[in-house]
Amino acid sequence: MRKIYLLFIIPFFLVQGCEKKTPRLSAARIASGNNMGNYFAYANSIAPILGEKMGIDVSVLSTAASMANIALLEEGRAEFAFVQNDVMTYAHNGTNLFSHLGPQNRFAAVAGLYDEVCHIVASEEIKEAAELKGRRVSIGEEGSGTALNAAQILETFGFAAGDIIESRYGFSDSARLFAAGEIDAFFCTAGAPVPAVRSLADSMRINIIPFGEARSRLLTSNYPYYTPAKILAGVYEGVNETNVIAVKAVLVARADIAEEDVYEVTKNIIENISTLNAESAVQGIPVPFHKGALRYYREQNVIK
Repeated sequence: MRKIYLLFIIPFFLVQGCEKKTPRLSAARIASGNNMGNYFAYANSIAPILGEKMGIDVSVLSTAASMANIALLEEGRAEFAFVQNDVMTYAHNGTNLFSHLGPQNRFAAVAGLYDEVCHIVASEEIKEAAELKGRRVSIGEEGSGTALNAAQILETFGFAAGDIIESRYGFSDSARLFAAGEIDAFFCTAGAPVPAVRSLADSMRINIIPFGEARSRLLTSNYPYYTPAKILAGVYEGVNETNVIAVKAVLVARADIAEEDVYEVTKNIIENISTLNAESAVQGIPVPFHKGALRYYREQNVIK
């Protein structure tokens, strides 16, 4: 019996020893957003931290943001990406923008980063949402979280197809066209202050369209990813405190990246970026965490 036992146990260990391990990262691409937006700026603040602490060569990709970033992860053309929590959930479940593609399962959450404010930037004479009717409005690039937010917000404000003269530009192009008087307003979902919007406010009079309590309540009821937020007075030159709506920016990773690498990424960004902490990083995340991130949060006792 002893000889038979050894015949079985030896192949078992041979197989175990030949298991293929996930290769460690030597370089990483972070899919961000428009180069005038906060995703791009935030990713460029993460890159040197990971370079110094982990010794990996990090490059930041300027993209059309959330939906486009999911595609880059699925296609293996990025290792990490910034996405909105609403778009991330649609991708994971294969609903809404991703209903024609089905569930996207090659990514997992790393950390919630900050609130993304849904700005509606308008010319000085436009004081409220109803006054956007018949105006030239950029609703964000195709495939961006901003474009999805714009559609849901306009619907909540009672707009129908054709009520605005619609165009689709990213932050920098929208700001440029707005400054040139070629559009009257534009949507922009990003953490405040947004560099492109702040630059406009420093050079000309702008308004940020407010959300009234009733519309805000209706939007958050229909779409639970949104939360009420404020843009404080002085964040943008000449703009008073304004009630708005926000979603959450989340860093995600390709699911096939080694657990140890994602653990180190999670640990290093949370412990070296002053605005982050483990407790807030796990809030508002409706999809599974990467094993590496989960390990870090369990060590910090914020996830069981």
